[in-house]
Formats: sequence, C-alpha cells, structure tokens
Amino acid sequence: MDNEIKTWLFDINSAITEIDGFFEEGNKIFENYRHDLKTKRAIERNLEIIGEAVKRIINKNKDIELTNARKIVDARNRIIHGYDTISDDVIWGIIINHLPKLKTEVEELMND
Repeated sequence: MDNEIKTWLFDINSAITEIDGFFEEGNKIFENYRHDLKTKRAIERNLEIIGEAVKRIINKNKDIELTNARKIVDARNRIIHGYDTISDDVIWGIIINHLPKLKTEVEELMND
C-alpha cells in the first residue's frame, strides 16, 4: 500500500481514537456531549480530518473501499461550509453509529 494512504489511514485512526478519548469508558451520553462546547468543537475538527483523509484516499485509489466514504466526505464539507446547519444529533449519530465501523475498517487496512 502507498505510504500516503498509510499516513491518511493513520490520521483517520488517530482522530477516531481521540474522539473516543473525550468520553469515559462506556459513558457516551448525548446530554453531556451537547452541553460541552469544547468537546463538540474538538469532535467536529476530528471529523473534518477524517473526511479530508477519506477524500484523499478515495481520490488516490478507487479500489480502497470504506463504508459510507462519500457520506463521510459530505459530512466533512457540511461541517466546514455549513457549520451553522450541523445539528448535535447528526454529529452524535456519526459518533455512535458510523465511527466504530470506520475504525474497524481502517485498522484492517492498516494491518494488510
């Protein structure tokens, strides 16, 4: 695998790990997230990094498959360009429903 792609996969994995680190083990509570502006902004920044890295990967190698790659890039664009239209519910859904699968896929690709 190309070194740039490996770097981008590492960046995605690191960003997801950082997001997970904002929550105590087994204690992902929406209300806590919703009322913590610093955590919200930090998570949004990490989602921007993830989206940019995914975009670079799929542009460089179309054979690498990541579930919902296009949606990840679209979420990144919406966070950056439509920051005022992003709801806490949308970000929370990404954290809970999509990041765990992405992390698994990225780790598998990194181990190949």
